[in-house]
Parts: sequence; C-alpha cells; structure tokens
Amino acid sequence: MTDEIVDVLIVGAGLSGIGAACHLKRRCPTQRVAILEGRQSLGGTWDLFRYPGIRSDSDMYTLGYSFKPWAGEKAIADGPSILAYLRETAREQRVDGLIRYGHRVRRAAWSSSDAHWTVEVERDGGETLSLRTRFLLMCGGYYDYDQGHLPDFPGRERFKGRIVHPQQWRDDVDYRDKRVVVIGSGATAVTLVPELAKQAAHVTMLQRSPTYMISRPSVDGLARWLLRWAPQRIAHAITRWKNLLLGMVVFRLCRHRPQRVKRGLIHLVAKQLAPGYDVATHFTPRYNPWEQRLCLVPDGDFFNAIRDRRASVVTDRIESFTETGILLASGTELPADLVVSATGLKLSVLSGMELTVDGRRIEPAGLVNYKGVMFGGVPNLASVFGYTNASWTLKADLAAVFVCRVLAHMRRTGARQCVPRADDASMTVQPWVDFSSGYFQRSLDRLPKQGDKKPWKLNQNYLSDLVTLRFGAVDDGVMRFSA
Repeated sequence: MTDEIVDVLIVGAGLSGIGAACHLKRRCPTQRVAILEGRQSLGGTWDLFRYPGIRSDSDMYTLGYSFKPWAGEKAIADGPSILAYLRETAREQRVDGLIRYGHRVRRAAWSSSDAHWTVEVERDGGETLSLRTRFLLMCGGYYDYDQGHLPDFPGRERFKGRIVHPQQWRDDVDYRDKRVVVIGSGATAVTLVPELAKQAAHVTMLQRSPTYMISRPSVDGLARWLLRWAPQRIAHAITRWKNLLLGMVVFRLCRHRPQRVKRGLIHLVAKQLAPGYDVATHFTPRYNPWEQRLCLVPDGDFFNAIRDRRASVVTDRIESFTETGILLASGTELPADLVVSATGLKLSVLSGMELTVDGRRIEPAGLVNYKGVMFGGVPNLASVFGYTNASWTLKADLAAVFVCRVLAHMRRTGARQCVPRADDASMTVQPWVDFSSGYFQRSLDRLPKQGDKKPWKLNQNYLSDLVTLRFGAVDDGVMRFSA
C-alpha cells in the first residue's frame, strides 16, 4: 500500500491515454500526472491485435493527433505503423516515463471530505497497492482486452481443426494452404479475408447478414499533392479538415437520404464484382447506412480477392460445427481447416472498475453522460469515448482539452471538486448511443445513458463538440465547482 498522491491519474496507455497525457503536459504543466497500463506495453488496440492485415478503419489524418501530423505515406495505415506512431509520440512528448506497466485498476472510491479518489491497483504478480488522485481520467477504451465475443456454437467441440478469435491471434496460427472460414462481416472480417487469401488455399467469409462496404484509396491523393507544395503542417491541416467534413456530409446524407445512399453504396460494390454476382444476397444490408459503421475496403482489396476467386462470401446461419467444417441452416457444409471467429467485441465500461462515491456504489447503467466526457453525480472523473461515426481521436482530443480547461479553472478558483448536477426533472433518459451494432446491443443494459437535451445529450458531431468542449463555458451552471 502507498500514500502516493497525484493530480491526474490516467487509466490506459493507448491512443486516448497517450494523447491525454500529451495535452496535460502542454496545457497543465504543473499537474503531477501518472498513467496506469494493465499490459506490459503501450499502444492499446494497436499493440493487442496481431491478426494479419490489422489496420485502421479511419484515415490517419483524423485518427492521428491534432498536435502531431501523420507523416506516413498511407492514409489507411497498418497496425505496426500506427503503433510506431504512438511510441514516437510518447517519446517525443516525454510522457512515456509517466507510464506504469502491469498496473490494473480494480476499484476507485471518491471521498468528498478529502476531495480525492483512492484507487486500488493490482500489479502483475498479484500485489495490490493504492494511489490517491485529485482527478481520474479513464482512457481504457470500451472493450474487454482479455477476451472477445465468442458465441456458443453448437458442436464446436467436434471440430478437428482450430478455432481462433482475432483478439487472441498468435504467431503459431497456421493458415498457409488451409481452407479458412472467417465468421463475421464487420471491419475485422473484411480486413482478414484479403490478407489470409494471399496464402490460404481458399477463404470463405460466412455472414448472417451483409454489411455496407465502401472502397477508398489507401493513399490520400490530395495529401500527396499538397505535400509537394506546402509545409507538412498546412498540408496535414487541410487534409484533416477535408476528410473530417467529407465524413460529416456522408453521415448526414445517410441519416436524411438513407435509401438514396443505400442504392449508391450497393451500386459501387456491384461495379467491383463480376457481372451477375449476387449482390442482393451478399452485399445488401437489412438496415440503413450508418446505423452501423461502414466497412472500409482500402484499394478494393476485399473485392479483388473475390474476383480472383481466392475468397468467397456465404450468407447463411450456422446449424452446427462438424468434424471437418461448419454445417449451415441451408444444409450446405463448409469444409474448413481453420475457423476465425470475427464475431465482435465484449464491451467493458470504465475498464470494469468498481466505483463508489462517498461509500455509495455507482453502477455504470445508472449514469447519465455530461458533454460526452463526464457523468452526472460523479465528481472529478472523466471518461474518453470516441465517435461511432468518425475517427476515435477526434473526440479523444476534444475530451482531453476539456479536462485541461476544467483543471485550469479549478486551479484559478481554488476549487477542489467539480461535479455535473442534473436538476431538470423533465429530461428524458435515452440509450447511450443510437447504434445497432451487435457489440453495443449486447451491452445496452450495462451502458450509461444520455439525456434528450444539452449538455446531457451525447453528440456525434465534431463541430458541435468543438464549440462546446474547446470554446464553451466550463462553469456553465450545470457543472458545480466547490472547495
């Protein structure tokens, strides 16, 4: 046990945590900051996932930090390149020395009389210790790092081959010259299929229902042209805003003209496949565009693999596993030597941490979002959660800046505690996100909520959040500051 106290304790050394530490160092240089990371290396998602072809599903001009322009050639970058970028950022900004590896946060208890959190931490090896912090900043992401979602497939114990979830991919997974079935139709499956098809005998993507897909060049043509004639920061800023605004326009069109966008997306897919391909069955989703994330296909690699007959798509339901493959509801059996279950994530709210405020247990499902950063009734705690319709880092940057502004205000006024208070009894509580992806739907009953009006409504709009979080009033009458 220890009596050590820090001003800001960041949980997580991934994209959000490293970015938050950099913002704090630049904007609040007198704050004592520590970062707790449960694993033995920084990088979060980009260090955890090791499956073939792992890459960004957003362009790096918006997924990269606002204060460090992405200098790589490809806008859609591979995982190792993103991890190198994170390591370089941490080293350049001198925040790598703040990270304490092998430290998993288990509990956090707020005391109003002392105006600090006492955080219980378990270190590798089982040793426990406690830290005190005046502000707790949760940057551990939104999913369980220990395991992904793996459905209970009937008969899986009979299968003689190997079943692996991408989250547990290891170097000993052999797919060379194998018959591979990838279960799923999301970003992970769409990434895996063309990469595995380079060496496998054949790859089949088995999906229950289709997902919207859109091809995009892995190299941004405008960025390449601008870098010839303009300084890097100017070229980066122009490209970043171009991609940001284009994404917002596409999202708005999807919400206001869903059928028109649906026809356009399906038409673009059909153009990349052989004439007569059954696009209606395999590439026509049952939901409207952007009710789930669009799957990005860099340089059309997924469609190229299908055209070359190295990969195929089957739309059906699993009846059971057999010794040599998967029996489908239609009666067809898919032969397989290796099955990759790209079946999604398990969500984890606040890194699975147990939370109490003045001895009262706080359940995440009972919390209401405040400005997409804090929660009503919970003092001196912020949680970073990125956009579902744009790059994660866009929101992570704004959230970190907002926390810096709150801390600066507290220092100027002598306040030791800040807590959002909801006094509007007429406010209607709604689900946290309007998103139909399976990993969200499976966890809706455990997720925080949002209100139907500002500042309790969770925006999915960068420009609105830019005004609110970077320039809006910190002492807005809802956030209560006290000594």
